[in-house]
Amino acid sequence: MRALVATMNASIITRRTRRASESMSTPASRPPMLATAEALGILLAAARRVDDIESIDTLDALGRVLAADVVSSLDVPPMHTSSMDGYAVRSADLADASAARPVALAVSQRVPAGHVAGPLAAGTAARVFTGATVPPGADAIVMQEMASVTEDGRVAFEAPPAAGEWITRQGADIRKGSVILPAGTRLTPQALGLAASVGCARLDVVRRTRVAVFFTGDELTMPGEPLKEGAIYNSNRFTLRTLLAKLDCDVTDLGIVPDRLDATRETLRGAARDHDLILTCGGVSVGEEDHVKPAVEAEGRISMWQIAMKPGKPLAFGAVRRGEGEQKEAAGEAFFIGLPGNPVSSFCTFLLFVRPFILRLAGVDAVAPRVYSMRADFTQKKGDRRNEFLRARVNDAGGLDVFENQSSAVLTSTVWGDGLIDNPPNHAISAGEIVRFIPFSELMR
Repeated sequence: MRALVATMNASIITRRTRRASESMSTPASRPPMLATAEALGILLAAARRVDDIESIDTLDALGRVLAADVVSSLDVPPMHTSSMDGYAVRSADLADASAARPVALAVSQRVPAGHVAGPLAAGTAARVFTGATVPPGADAIVMQEMASVTEDGRVAFEAPPAAGEWITRQGADIRKGSVILPAGTRLTPQALGLAASVGCARLDVVRRTRVAVFFTGDELTMPGEPLKEGAIYNSNRFTLRTLLAKLDCDVTDLGIVPDRLDATRETLRGAARDHDLILTCGGVSVGEEDHVKPAVEAEGRISMWQIAMKPGKPLAFGAVRRGEGEQKEAAGEAFFIGLPGNPVSSFCTFLLFVRPFILRLAGVDAVAPRVYSMRADFTQKKGDRRNEFLRARVNDAGGLDVFENQSSAVLTSTVWGDGLIDNPPNHAISAGEIVRFIPFSELMR
């Protein structure tokens, strides 16, 4: 039911967003802006998994994506084990035990974890420890706290155990031949532990996605350099590089490219040769100094441009032709995504569009973040004509507050906030209303 409701909500929002984008007045030479859901669909439909596969050490596979199913070659645990420190017994031997008439058994063997257990003789108990093999013939474990050692070295029990008590059965966690990690799994620390638990020393993973990134704008200056009049520090370089690192990409940073068409075209040609994706920041709008879009059109194609979202309208998607070369990657095209230059716009469009696109290139199927229904503890009297993504923070009462200034230039809001409110076009928000909230933790994992 929850999945159905989520699907219905997404469908409603998509229709609202599409109607809003179609109703916006645009020059005759430009197509209407795309709804966010439609734009994401175009990107994901175009994405194709990187072909190359590598076999790597399991210890080095954090963040990588499995290229093949991991199938267990054994049961886990591979034998019946004790869940407690105590005594392995035959429950029938203690059927008459009570506080009034305890039953005492001789200890016939001691079985630490990792040691072989012999068959349990009738009328005896085995001293066992957590994780130890249960001796053949024993059908229950009595915790050591529930037994007492007598003066003659035997062990006394005051209650009969239930058959199977405190025994972890062979294969209780994993059965031999089962798929424990399917292809397309992005490997977390716990997934690596699971692979190791069935003896996998190496894993087949998809090659890292190769991403070339560059930034446009003659006003951009790097931190550490003198800030000239009219210049700004290039914060986007730090934000996007680290976001790419979190996705475990193989990144080539081509730096700041001059605001010239020839320089932009030359950089695109070079980047296309050896990369799966070219990511740019700035220069995709319609100003006289915005050269990225015409450069891509000259060196390849633009398949999508401008999305009915705020912040982040001028996002472009397409491809750049690869020139001739010796490497396999030199044939065909490199994908292209052009992000807007405003820092919050580039941040949001990366999380909502670039992240799922890169994950799909790496072979991940489930790329959508979890969306939570939460209470708005604020009022927004007027909605925007575009699909808004409001920077918001969870308050102590479990509701959401929004940052006062939602400008696309206010990077402070992304540090203050815990995530984004996905607000449909033309929708005012009333205090107490339930809204869709996407935590940054979901968009950055």
